[in-house]
Amino acid sequence: MTGSLFKGNFWSSDILSTIGYDNIIQHLNNGRKNCKEFEDFLKERAAIEEKYGKDLLSLSRKKPCGQSEINTLKRALEVFKQQVDNVAQYHIQLAQTLREEARKMEEFREKQKLQRKKTELVMDAVHKQKSLQFKKTMDAKKIYEQKCRDKDEAEQAVNRSANLVNPKQQEKLFVKLATSKTAVEDSDKAYLQHVNALEKIREEWQSEHIKACEVFEAQECERINFFRNALWLHVNQLSQQCVTSDEVYEKVRKSLEMCSIEKDIEYFVNQRKTGQTPPAPIMYENFYCPQRNAVPPGKASGPNLARRGPLPIPKSLPEDPDYSTIGDYSLLYQ
Repeated sequence: MTGSLFKGNFWSSDILSTIGYDNIIQHLNNGRKNCKEFEDFLKERAAIEEKYGKDLLSLSRKKPCGQSEINTLKRALEVFKQQVDNVAQYHIQLAQTLREEARKMEEFREKQKLQRKKTELVMDAVHKQKSLQFKKTMDAKKIYEQKCRDKDEAEQAVNRSANLVNPKQQEKLFVKLATSKTAVEDSDKAYLQHVNALEKIREEWQSEHIKACEVFEAQECERINFFRNALWLHVNQLSQQCVTSDEVYEKVRKSLEMCSIEKDIEYFVNQRKTGQTPPAPIMYENFYCPQRNAVPPGKASGPNLARRGPLPIPKSLPEDPDYSTIGDYSLLYQ
């Protein structure tokens, strides 16, 4: 606590002035507005975190990401997708936490508002009472001063009429003087009563003003401390979110460290291999002269690797008129 600074620094020499009190109230209103702004900030940040979390969750669960990968890289991708899902959940949880903090700020504002209201009602009443009594006192003072002037005029009139022979006129002046003296005494008494009443009200107002300053200063200290702690907690929550996300991503990094390029290549070969013998070369085949089949350039001579044997040589059949001898080029007659 800072001590009693408010009650010693918000006075005015003008008895009707409320400038000190008004300055305090304006400051408290600004503080309440600042708390409301932070509360709204938390709510909007919560909405952003929730939307981000839901979008990230949808991305993690619906969007393919290396779904045809195999073996160690596949396992690393599965860890990655799961941890992205976890991060999304953490953001959604953070949104709920921020809404809870905003609710606490709102409750704090409303509590201080109710506490202030009681003091403000008392101060409004004493301000009104002080102002009203001051007006009555000033009115009584004007009447008293006027009665004094009337008495002075009556005395002067009596003094001027001392040489008058007419006793009725003198008697009339003396009656007026006596009446004015009585009026002065009555107005003086009324004026004094109003002054005493005003002083009593002023003392009451001063006492209530001191109490209000103490209450308001205590409230402001409480508000600053609460606001500071709320902001501190907020940034701690954001820091924790970063730490948690980094821990999650560390799991992905560790799974990637277990990824083996050689094992993935070997796994693919073992799962999808088709054989170890390449196709044989395609040989040239002479339709008429199998003995002329040549070995492809650059190939060593070896056994005939053709897919079929040499062409058969037609035989001359005497009883078959459709064939001629080999010397006649073995042509088939149509």
